[in-house]
Amino acid sequence: MTIPDDIHELTALFKTLGAPDPEAWASSQVNEGIPQLARFLFLRQAWRHVVSEDDSSWIDRLIDSAGNDPEQPYAGSGHALRRLRAKGATNEEITDLVRGMQAELLFSFCYLLEDPAIDEAEASEVMWTLVQTDVDGNVISPISGLHESVLETDPTGREMRPRPPID
Repeated sequence: MTIPDDIHELTALFKTLGAPDPEAWASSQVNEGIPQLARFLFLRQAWRHVVSEDDSSWIDRLIDSAGNDPEQPYAGSGHALRRLRAKGATNEEITDLVRGMQAELLFSFCYLLEDPAIDEAEASEVMWTLVQTDVDGNVISPISGLHESVLETDPTGREMRPRPPID
């Protein structure tokens, strides 16, 4: 795939891919040279690993899995979910809590990609970064500032603000 360098074509691509404010993403890539398509796609894919506020089936799945094998890795989550439900927590409340924690982890992980912040002097020169590559694995450019766009790529469009009250 050749990434369009025409702002109108790139805007259309961002729109097709579901980017919020596709014109701004495209403009930044064309005018500032920031690899916004790579940034957006990484964040879009990362958000797909955060629980959706519209699907709570994962709760029953984790509870059932923990019941079937109480000592397996991650079974503690299923046990905790069972106890929360027994105390009256709703699927929406549980989902909002877990989704918020996962979004915070996503933000922290994106920040970590740019700043290892290793405290030990012996390892302080160890660095890493996320980069965009071509199909052969050759580095095209670093992908930076991901943490700055985590909230704006929240699939709900609310930037992790609370759900509107249901009347």
